Amino acid sequence: MDSFPAYFPLAGRKVVIAGVGDAADAKARLFDGSPATVVRLEGHEAYLPGSYTGATLAFIASQDEVFVQAAAGAARAARVLVNVVDRPDLCDFNTPAVIDRGEVVAAVGTGGAAPVLATMLRNDIEAQVPEGMGRVAALLARFQGEVRKALPTLHERRAFLRDAVLGEAAQAAREGDMEKAGQLFREALARGAGRKGMVRFVAGKGPADLLTLRAVRALGAADVLVMDADADPEVIKMARRDAERMDPATATADHLIQLAAEGRQIVRLITQAVDPAQIHALTQAGVAIEVLLAAPSA
Repeated sequence: MDSFPAYFPLAGRKVVIAGVGDAADAKARLFDGSPATVVRLEGHEAYLPGSYTGATLAFIASQDEVFVQAAAGAARAARVLVNVVDRPDLCDFNTPAVIDRGEVVAAVGTGGAAPVLATMLRNDIEAQVPEGMGRVAALLARFQGEVRKALPTLHERRAFLRDAVLGEAAQAAREGDMEKAGQLFREALARGAGRKGMVRFVAGKGPADLLTLRAVRALGAADVLVMDADADPEVIKMARRDAERMDPATATADHLIQLAAEGRQIVRLITQAVDPAQIHALTQAGVAIEVLLAAPSA
């Protein structure tokens, strides 16, 4: 990862755009509908550090090298991060291709090396993100306090919320009926406490593109990842980065039973055959089990 993606809150913030023309106008349009205050600078006012005081970000768009250097220097003198259009060598940050769904914002960046590629990838991703996803995020924000109170344990909250974003409440939010969405969400939350854990056995030898969609989702939902030493690194990458990693030698049946009793979602990446004795012990203890093998190759 050559560049670290980060999001800047815009409520109550100032963004400065120095320059005129299509490029400057395009940067300004990025903030249409945002709560930021956008300040446009032209001419010599762009050369004054005071013009940038209190700004979070500054964008400079001009074909005039003197203007670019002077404006960038003034912004940096005011301790503001600078982006100079089409000049990655002068940038403190790069502007990604943005997918804007209100509360849901996604971005694709190439470090300024290939903006056309970033735009193409954005279009692909945008087609997969429905317009109503921003309302789903707003729904989750509305009930954040209630969810924390009802489900004080982190892995319980994560498990509930993963189900919630695919459930009836989220569907109602996507359709714009926020009153119905709220009612359905409260009903789901009342049922959510006491969720049981599960152990999923997933083929870990790869290749990763042969995993079933269900296996990919299981990896993304895992609280605990138990993996053999020779598990395919590309398969491992599909798991949540903050999932607890566990060596198979310590992941005994008793340990897995305890974790499942706590409501944990466990993925056991296997590169050999599933251990029938472990399966039997888990089943006898009433732990839910799912075996997710690789999809057959064409």
